[in-house]
Amino acid sequence: MASSCCPPSRFHPVHGANVRLDPSRTQATRVESFANGLCFSQEPLAPGQVFLVEIEEKELGWCGHLRVGLMARDPSSLDVVPEYSLPDLVNRGDSWVFAITRNHNRVTPEGAPEQSPGRVRGFLADPYLLIEQVRIPRDKLVGRSRPSRYSHILDDLYKNNVLPATARRSRIGVLYTLQPDGTADMHMVINGEDMGPSAKGLPAACPLYAVVDVFASTKSVRLIQVEHGFPSLQTLCRLIIQKHIVHRLAIDGLDLPPLLKNFCKYE
Repeated sequence: MASSCCPPSRFHPVHGANVRLDPSRTQATRVESFANGLCFSQEPLAPGQVFLVEIEEKELGWCGHLRVGLMARDPSSLDVVPEYSLPDLVNRGDSWVFAITRNHNRVTPEGAPEQSPGRVRGFLADPYLLIEQVRIPRDKLVGRSRPSRYSHILDDLYKNNVLPATARRSRIGVLYTLQPDGTADMHMVINGEDMGPSAKGLPAACPLYAVVDVFASTKSVRLIQVEHGFPSLQTLCRLIIQKHIVHRLAIDGLDLPPLLKNFCKYE
């Protein structure tokens, strides 16, 4: 399990030529073209630590979507940031990156039938995502619409993973788990659903940095900070409040401070 003391997630100052980071380095926007959108995590990930982004903006007219993975190299050591994650970065031999799709590429043991990952059922009734020994509070992993008249409908679509994996507000995460042979398995998480191992045999002895390619129809992504281990009292209170309302618009009618209302609505 990842340590609950992991530093806040940030994007690395080294990035693609078309990327603009906000001052906090938690939002990455591709300002022109459709390529040169590579970004990396500021720090290497700890085992079980999920690097999670939310798709903030889309751009029509391009084919292709967000690409996510891991790199066994410090981004500062790159002489030139490649134009593309696929195939340019991957061809260097120390990166594992996949395009995000509904039927995500995942490793199937030899001779075993392909299995679909489990659906998210009863989001609030099952507040944790378990990946091997990793336990992650699911509330931050699932995409949320902006509060509106139809929020309760849209939120159910995110929770049940009905919307396209690259829909606006979808949340995409990458993490790795340690294996008994000293290697690591890479996992993708889409709106709280584990896609299964995407790559096996990664060198766990090397620092592994997250890779996010803000490519083509994905215009901007925002980092979501995830608590690992046991949820905070604040998170537990939010879960209880949400469990007893019809949908988020009802939060406005509660006798609560405005900041708490916004927190409960994921604003």
